[in-house]
Amino acid sequence: MIHHECGLFGIFDQPDAARLAYFGLYAQQHRGQESAGIVTIDGHGMHDHRGMGLVPDVFTEESLRRLTGNTAIGHVRYSTTGKSSARNAQPLIAHYRGRDIAVAHNGNIVNAAELRGQLEEDGAIFQTGNDSEVFMHLLVREMRKHDLPEAVERSCAKLKGAWCFIVLAENTLLAVRDPNGFHPLVIGRLGDSTVLASETCAFDLLEAEYERSVEPGEMLIVDKNGRTCRKMNLPAPKRPSQCIFEMVYFARPDSCVFDEQVYVCRKQMGWQLAHESTPDVDFVMPFPDSGVYSAVGFAQCAELPYEHAMIRNHYVGRTFIQPTQSMRNFSVRVKINPVRPMIDGKRICIVDDSIVRGTTMMTRVKKLRELGAKEVHIRISSPPVKFPCHYGVDFSVRGELIAANYPEDEIARRLDVDSLHYLSMPGLLRSVMHSDSWCTACFDGNYPVPCGECAKMGLEGDNGKKA
Repeated sequence: MIHHECGLFGIFDQPDAARLAYFGLYAQQHRGQESAGIVTIDGHGMHDHRGMGLVPDVFTEESLRRLTGNTAIGHVRYSTTGKSSARNAQPLIAHYRGRDIAVAHNGNIVNAAELRGQLEEDGAIFQTGNDSEVFMHLLVREMRKHDLPEAVERSCAKLKGAWCFIVLAENTLLAVRDPNGFHPLVIGRLGDSTVLASETCAFDLLEAEYERSVEPGEMLIVDKNGRTCRKMNLPAPKRPSQCIFEMVYFARPDSCVFDEQVYVCRKQMGWQLAHESTPDVDFVMPFPDSGVYSAVGFAQCAELPYEHAMIRNHYVGRTFIQPTQSMRNFSVRVKINPVRPMIDGKRICIVDDSIVRGTTMMTRVKKLRELGAKEVHIRISSPPVKFPCHYGVDFSVRGELIAANYPEDEIARRLDVDSLHYLSMPGLLRSVMHSDSWCTACFDGNYPVPCGECAKMGLEGDNGKKA
């Protein structure tokens, strides 16, 4: 299946839009480190620049100068099972009957393969390997008979799964979010201009004012007439299904995601974890960076010293979102370096946000043992990840998930730790607001939107019936 989690940015009617988009993407680099792209529009049409690598590597002063126009959209991407290649870099652009259309997408369309097959039967030719192009084909076909907002809505009605789109066409900026609201998309204002992003940290860098989230199933239209919001006529789920892994791991801690402050939520996860299980140790330490804030909360609640006995090399990308296992193993070795005197003879409690494949944790525990740690205890500020995500986060194969294959005591033995405890599901939900509005499928297998893979595993959808 082709899917990804990415970062989006859009800005309407702002001089030097490309440069602002550059910084908006730079702030969201954590959401995708493989490719980046910006599309602008002016009176002469669209201009684009896309490439492989980090935002500062893809763009230069010269490339930004060529991106003329007062409106821009941008995208950062990482691949999961889809290929990491330049042709899959976004935003995608289509030229149809003298009209230019650009699309940036975050999420995973679970019926993309079925839709693609139907489109190919009708003669459609695909240039990329990602599911975003399926939406582009649907959109162009609908634009033959309908204006842009109506065409977007009709196209979205054919989609299943998770999707946030920012569309640029005819000097109109348009944003939509799927009815389940799996992934974040926020609205802000920079002077008189509307800005859009996946996370509010992009607004902070630009000193833009955060206004609110795009609501699940909502369409935002920005053009020369101002701003229009409307609820799309799409089937409404019983409840929103916001990705709770955004709060556990993916989002930046200084962002407001789903109208909640990520830092506060992660710290609260640490508090809940300490209430459930606190070992007798000399100090608490995190694995930087995503485990830091839960570790702070854990140490404060447990009244234990908090130390940084591992120092991260910030020039190494996140191991979790590297596209191949060989790259993950390499990154694990160079990502974090120990402060040796802090470890020898000590009883240590490591607090981390999650264990997905177990690669990183196994390597680090082994290193701590080699450095003379007397005891190593692990506390994880989320429940065990047991099920693949079909909505856009990088664990799509159940065989890769250590908790899907081994019980907790066996995981502890394999990691060579003295004790292991995961935060309970009730504890996780007590750490966030609106505890009934989250997708927790990666923990409990309850998939809000059924898909083919769910059915094969005999898992249940949100309606309680077998998917």
